[in-house]
Amino acid sequence: MKSPRWPLWGALLLLVGALLTVLVFLAAEYEVGRDQASLDQEALDVASDIRSDLLRNVQSLQALNAFAPTPQSWDTPAADLLSGRREMVRLEWRDNALRPLAQRLSPYSADVFGALGREQALPEVRQACEAGRRLSGPAYSPSYFWPVRDGRGMELMELCLPLTEAGNPRGFLVATYTLKGILAELADASAVRGRGLSFADADGTRLAVHSVIAGERRTLRAQALIDLPGHTLLLQLESPRRALGLFPNVLTGVVGALSLALLGVLFMLARDTRRRQHAEERAAEALAFRKAMEDSLVTGLRARDMAGRITYVNPAFCQMVGLSAEQLVGTGLPAPWWPPELVDEYQQRQNVRLAGQTLPREGYESVFQRSDGTRFPVLIIEAPLIDARGVQTGFMSAIIDLTEQRRVEELNRASQDKLQATARLATVGEMASLISHELNQPLAAIASYASGTLNLLEQGEGALERTDLHGAIRRIAEQAERAGRVIRSVADFVRRRDQVREDVAPQRLIDGIATLLSLQAKKQSIRLAVEIAPGTPDVHCDRTMVEQVLLNLARNGMQAMPLGDPPTASGLRVLRIAIAPALPDRDAAGLRWVRFDVIDHGQGLSPEAAERVFTPFFTTKAEGMGLGLSLCRTVVEQHGGALSFEPVAPRGMRFAFTLPAAAGLL
Repeated sequence: MKSPRWPLWGALLLLVGALLTVLVFLAAEYEVGRDQASLDQEALDVASDIRSDLLRNVQSLQALNAFAPTPQSWDTPAADLLSGRREMVRLEWRDNALRPLAQRLSPYSADVFGALGREQALPEVRQACEAGRRLSGPAYSPSYFWPVRDGRGMELMELCLPLTEAGNPRGFLVATYTLKGILAELADASAVRGRGLSFADADGTRLAVHSVIAGERRTLRAQALIDLPGHTLLLQLESPRRALGLFPNVLTGVVGALSLALLGVLFMLARDTRRRQHAEERAAEALAFRKAMEDSLVTGLRARDMAGRITYVNPAFCQMVGLSAEQLVGTGLPAPWWPPELVDEYQQRQNVRLAGQTLPREGYESVFQRSDGTRFPVLIIEAPLIDARGVQTGFMSAIIDLTEQRRVEELNRASQDKLQATARLATVGEMASLISHELNQPLAAIASYASGTLNLLEQGEGALERTDLHGAIRRIAEQAERAGRVIRSVADFVRRRDQVREDVAPQRLIDGIATLLSLQAKKQSIRLAVEIAPGTPDVHCDRTMVEQVLLNLARNGMQAMPLGDPPTASGLRVLRIAIAPALPDRDAAGLRWVRFDVIDHGQGLSPEAAERVFTPFFTTKAEGMGLGLSLCRTVVEQHGGALSFEPVAPRGMRFAFTLPAAAGLL
């Protein structure tokens, strides 16, 4: 049965609640009224500050023309005046007919009249100057909106100050203000910090905004008028409603404080209870997480006290040594996983550890023995075990099984040996292929000269000329010597040795292959044209390899022009070799280069062949090996140059490469 006092307690609680509600409401109204009165006063103070600063600006403008009476001397003082007043964006001196005599823009902003032109704002200037003439003093125009280039705009206001000299009018001084600049520069920053400040129209429309209050639903607003000659501005100051301060009535405050204190005590008790429950839950979760993490590790963990007895092991360590946690926890030295023959060595090491002498922090390797007697290598990393009071209670060890790592290292060593052997075989094959490719030309020339010599000998003594025989044998010797140089250069190239480089004139490079080129050109009815630009410097290169590059490119160009294609009558059966200084004259590093161009008028390259033209063993010729262009590019790049190709009009291809100029001719 319920006690009859419960309705009374309920009524009392309702009465106390109603009383507290009324007290809170009255206190809130009092605070709001006090804040509103304070905000109104601050708005008046801000308006007064702006009015005073505008008056000081008028005084500065009046002094400007006193110190600068002519347009020529007016510009520098005007610039100094604008540099100290960011609220002004433009300053002008106009004559009595409002024609500009001098003008100056603010250094802090771009020309606001750059988009539409200053002439569009002359009505406002004229209105302000008419008012100034009537008042015989400064006058302001109504504010007006002025668009700018970026699609936005700003609110401007014109100040017109009539100028006189000995009672005669000398024109007008016009200053253009931005309303936003007036708010930013003339309002007291400490008074508007954290508040909204703006100029508003009579209907509440904001004309210029300096700062706003974002996301505030409960806002206090105060307005103040700034009376200026010719125009009146409406200043609007906004402030968020502050939390209620002290209650105006002490008794009400005490009763409310006691009631709130009681509620606060109950709230804190409930909160502490919830916090304790949450802390216990988090501790349980952390313990479960740590347990799951330790159980999932493949690294063995072992904790020991200062006497060397095991206090903790994780499942990974138990799996390593083949013993359970119950068999390990509590055991001391010697450890059951020590090999019998190493017990003395391990015991001495542990004595050093327990004596306080630290072992390497990066760890040390050891050998453990499983319960079945098998041995396995491990890496042990130990660190002091510190409790919550900062006292060392033992050592924590991390043990890593190195069995798999040792197996992988052995496989890597075996693979490395195989790779080295394969690389040596590949180098031998590459060298054999390159030598066979590059010896084709000198051997073919030797065969041709030998055949010619035999023909001379078979014709008999009457037809035999000693000079002819001597020339043929000399040619054979030259090509044999060239074959030897090719073998040495290719061997050095394949072994990546430093080739012997020298300064060679471009004409000498052409002379070294002229005989071979002439023979093949004559056989295919091709005219050979060599053009060396005047002033072309020597090149610093491996002469033999560069001659092979020129010979390969020239032979490819000739083979691209088979007999009858193009016809001889077309005048296109020409292979042109052009040598000239590369453009620009020097590269970014200040080095000078020489450009070699080999131009044919053959059938050109298909898009598919152009993509793979430098790929080793790719060729479009039935008897080709596909190593010529790959070798050419490698040789040019080893010299620091680049090999490229492009089609030429009306048909054919241009292969071009660059070589460094000799240092002495830079």
